[in-house]
Amino acid sequence: MRQCMVNIALAVFLLIPFFKTDGSAGYTFFPGQHADTTIIRLADPAILFHQGNYYLYGTGGNVNNGFLVYTSADLKTWKGPSGATDGYALTKGDAYGTKGFWAPQVFYRDKKFYMAYTADENIAIAESGSPLGPFKQKEIKAISGQGKQIDPYVFFDDNGKKYLYHVRLTEGNRLFVAELNDDLSDIKPQTVQLCLAATDQPWENTANSRWPVSEGPTVLKHKSLYYLFYSANDFRNVDYAVGYAVSDNAIGPWKKYEKNPVISRKNMGVNGTGHGDFLKDKSGNLVYVFHTHNTDSVVSPRLTAVVKGKFVADTSNVDRMRIDEKSFHFLHLTPKRAK
Repeated sequence: MRQCMVNIALAVFLLIPFFKTDGSAGYTFFPGQHADTTIIRLADPAILFHQGNYYLYGTGGNVNNGFLVYTSADLKTWKGPSGATDGYALTKGDAYGTKGFWAPQVFYRDKKFYMAYTADENIAIAESGSPLGPFKQKEIKAISGQGKQIDPYVFFDDNGKKYLYHVRLTEGNRLFVAELNDDLSDIKPQTVQLCLAATDQPWENTANSRWPVSEGPTVLKHKSLYYLFYSANDFRNVDYAVGYAVSDNAIGPWKKYEKNPVISRKNMGVNGTGHGDFLKDKSGNLVYVFHTHNTDSVVSPRLTAVVKGKFVADTSNVDRMRIDEKSFHFLHLTPKRAK
């Protein structure tokens, strides 16, 4: 979830980031926060797998400065932050945005690395020659669209079309899709369509909020069907969770899975489970990376975790996503050895 300004204030109170002289991130912890300081603390995470290595990005560090990146060869032991600029893969000034850098997605296309992200509650796309950055824009700008737009996810379909799934803050946080230009510089405004809103399944708005929240989109294509995974509830709600909807077309209409949510505090055993991204690991297994609350009583800094999933046959003749709850674990930094 990308916080509004009031949420930033909450995060500042709960999480005071600082940088050690060696460039690595550290935190001041308040009473009640998780004591294990080796757990990576990135919200809205996404992992890029490229040439045998994993690159982890997310909302964290100084959210008014850019995006940190951590690296791993096995998805188990992590090091960093390893970005090109003091641990950051994207730094304010190199691309669009002055504050509130949230929810990056990094992908590789045509021998370039691209980062779709949120800043100033707008969406931008920057590029780099390395997954470590620096990610930059030749023309510093946000994508087209009126109002606030957050939580980008870029999807490439088999037919060559490119889509940007994203959230627009209008009558709640609602999920939309639009076609992207071939050069990924902007969307085609005439193609914008509503995907779904958190208005018709009880799990999506357990607080009965007047501003229902659906966000954090990720799309998988499986057996000619499109699976749109999303999070619902305010990110501070203990019931923040993940469900999905299915369509035979990349732009919908979408039918929500009747047994949503598939990732929640009920099967993960921790609060605030959501807003992540799927990747395939070295063995071809599907892995979902996401964030959780810090503890049962403290929301931030949020912790980064992964869980395995796979598609299995269902009586509806539409394969369903099965989450392996036993595979859930937090991502840890490898402690540095004393010299």
